[in-house]
Amino acid sequence: MTLDEALEVTRIYSVAGRLQEHGSLVRRRPFRAPHHTISPAGLVGGGPNWARPGELSLAHRGVLFLDEMPELSHTLLDMMRQPLEDGVVSIGRARGTVVFPARFMLVGAMNPCPCVLA
Repeated sequence: MTLDEALEVTRIYSVAGRLQEHGSLVRRRPFRAPHHTISPAGLVGGGPNWARPGELSLAHRGVLFLDEMPELSHTLLDMMRQPLEDGVVSIGRARGTVVFPARFMLVGAMNPCPCVLA
């Protein structure tokens, strides 16, 4: 990553409270692979008091790998549409709206349909 990209990713990980896992500067592109049972708040972001980045933002400038993609709920797939188009996640709360960057490469995988193997 360029220095600007690394600083951008580092800020996201700092806000998420995950910077200690990577040191003072995140130098490698993120690779996130959440389980297909992830909650909407875990994927998009959220929290009870103030919004925290979810997997979409934690994958910023890197790869979001979704294994068993057909197992994801239609709600989660629909929630990803706007961030994929705009490159940002916007989370509204009573105290205000938070916008996190979310430009990532989406990679999805699934097993072939049993009907194809027959």
